[in-house]
Amino acid sequence: MDIVQRLTQIQTLKLVMTPQLQQAIKLLQLSRMELSETIQQELAENPALEETPESEAEDRIDDLSDLHEYLNPYEYSKGTRETEAKEFTSFETYTASKESLTDHLLRQLLMTSPTGEEEKIGSLIAGSLNRNGYLQVSVDEIAGMSKCEPQKAAQVLSLMQTFDPPGVCARDLKECLLLQIAQLDPQDSLAGEIVAHHLKDLEKKDYRSIAKALKVRLDDVISAVNIIQSLEPRPGRQFSDEPPQYIVPEIFVSKIKNEFVISLNNSGLPHLRISSFFKEALKSGKKISKEENDFLREKLSSAEFLIKSIDQRRKTLYRVMESILKFQGGFFENGSSHLKPMVLRDVADDIEMSESTISRVTTNKYAHTPHGIFELKYFFTSYVKSSQGEAISSTVVQEKIKQIISAEDPYKPLSDDRIAKVLKTLNIDIARRTVAKYRENLRIPSSSRRKQFRP
Repeated sequence: MDIVQRLTQIQTLKLVMTPQLQQAIKLLQLSRMELSETIQQELAENPALEETPESEAEDRIDDLSDLHEYLNPYEYSKGTRETEAKEFTSFETYTASKESLTDHLLRQLLMTSPTGEEEKIGSLIAGSLNRNGYLQVSVDEIAGMSKCEPQKAAQVLSLMQTFDPPGVCARDLKECLLLQIAQLDPQDSLAGEIVAHHLKDLEKKDYRSIAKALKVRLDDVISAVNIIQSLEPRPGRQFSDEPPQYIVPEIFVSKIKNEFVISLNNSGLPHLRISSFFKEALKSGKKISKEENDFLREKLSSAEFLIKSIDQRRKTLYRVMESILKFQGGFFENGSSHLKPMVLRDVADDIEMSESTISRVTTNKYAHTPHGIFELKYFFTSYVKSSQGEAISSTVVQEKIKQIISAEDPYKPLSDDRIAKVLKTLNIDIARRTVAKYRENLRIPSSSRRKQFRP
């Protein structure tokens, strides 16, 4: 059989990940804060871009060059009820310079009139604490770094363990709690005994086993436990210098005259336009080198695409929120208990986009609603079947579980099996293991750990 070589042409379609497409996808999945940082970086690096003054800012898309759509194409009507959140209240936090835990401890050390060696050891100890106030190195390591005897390092450590906040400079949770008990009530040996030798039983709330082991009354154990529960397991927490994380919603959904209105929050985001200098440079006809011409056109093209990508992101975000509002109208009217089962494909089919696009645009994006601020992902929930065959959102079921547990008798908490039976009376028929899974999702401990004992 002869082997013959032939040339054939096969036409195929495939998506080429150009740098522009990668940038568009990246912008789509950025949070509002990340988008702002990206725009500022582009303004600094691309001389073809400039920021439009707030008073002149308007849609500059019309005069940009035509570009192929990089996402599922759709027509955007200028008549859409899109409004911008022109006024967004910004909360500025004014704080005085906060004393660090290290400074707080060293100030107390100086009040004891330490020697030069003790001050050096104390500085090493204070500098070796984690943000919770726990010592992360051993006494031998402190001694080695300060070139002193381990006994001297231990002596300074013992002194600093009496400082404020109580429990600071401990090496583990047990020592932290024991230090606080010693400062709070040196005579309370029962609380100390429980922490020193029965932490596991304490964690399980097995107070009867503790009472039996220590040969004391159950009431005495419960009184001691109440003292232990009042202690601070992370004494350095109050000195944390980590800045608070604020959530700034990208979308506002407000009810105006019995109709929900979607507003995009563009407050604080720079408005971009093409630099007039670049436009004139290209139109002047002045003879420039090929390298200069290529540079100008590359920067201009990059600037045009960035502006169009940001506009596309804005329109896509609006359309996704509009679809969510259509599917989850019950939530916006009445709150979380009226959430309906919804998956990415529902919105994707509704606005004719891919599920991956919906996933990107709903990640790390938040909406301010009449019932609070929620990540867009919140509105996508799985479902369980009711006893009548209806689909019920898993979020609604979890909300029901939370309500049932909040109303239980703390001295006789409900087991997962009992909660499942209560749900069945509400026409929600799910297994005990499903209740356990949802309870764990809510970070609610088991009934044995929720149980309280009467003093």
